[in-house]
Amino acid sequence: MLRKRKAFLAAALCGTVIGVSGCNADSLENWDPLAPASSTPDASPITGARKIDVAGRSVNVSCSGEPAKGEPVVMLMHGGGDGLDKLAALQKTLSEQHRVCSYDRLGAGASDQPQGPQDFAAAGRTLTGVLDRVAGDSPVVLAGHSLGGLLAARYAPGHQDRVKGLVLMDATPPTMAADIARTIPESATGPAAELRAQNLAMFQGQNPEKLVIADGKVLSAGDIPVEVIQHGKPYLAAVPTYGARLEKAWAAGQRKWLALSSGSKLSTAANSGHYIYLDQPEVAAQAVARVTAQAARQGR
Repeated sequence: MLRKRKAFLAAALCGTVIGVSGCNADSLENWDPLAPASSTPDASPITGARKIDVAGRSVNVSCSGEPAKGEPVVMLMHGGGDGLDKLAALQKTLSEQHRVCSYDRLGAGASDQPQGPQDFAAAGRTLTGVLDRVAGDSPVVLAGHSLGGLLAARYAPGHQDRVKGLVLMDATPPTMAADIARTIPESATGPAAELRAQNLAMFQGQNPEKLVIADGKVLSAGDIPVEVIQHGKPYLAAVPTYGARLEKAWAAGQRKWLALSSGSKLSTAANSGHYIYLDQPEVAAQAVARVTAQAARQGR
């Protein structure tokens, strides 16, 4: 249902924009502005895809690559409406040098549906259960796209004993619901009004993961290495009337994530839209490699 809504809105937006360069249904449809868990007793290493039990729910997990001594395990986190399959190429590239895992959150991909509405704490408990199984006592680097980046950034400050680095790929900003409500006023009409209504509904839990995506202050995760990568192609500019404001709000949101750490850096993937790891996979892979190497050095 979410994808159908986004496809409808994307078509409506592109149908009303005259002379806007780069307006296409795919780019807008793929816009994602934008969970104590226990692991299965079987502690054997995971290679490939496997279902594991986390607090009574089946979670689809994929791991590849050999762990390097003293180096963090990399956990890739997909965006809203996606699954770990979309991260497969990035995982394959990274696994040539690192131990890399990914998982479908509850309500996504091949994992079970959540038992009810989720908040950040619930999504975090699932992540903890997965990390307990795939990383054990090893440190981890979280690399998240869009909603996955938001979840990683919310999780890290409360788990500084485990999370030693972050890569945020066009992560959903920390105040995106308020940004949308402010940028596209309630008085808006036409496609922009539809965009506003649909996205605010998603933030209130009307999404496949039943996740309530609450705005909040950015908390500190210490001095861990953090790389924030924002898109360079202004695809949000295709939104009639309010596109430039949306781009400005999104860019401001990326800068807010720098407060996560004294070791945060912001960069722009110049030739990328929202899906940085697909448009410029080398940018994503190099960022993860840098953060993982720095986290390993700091841990020695």
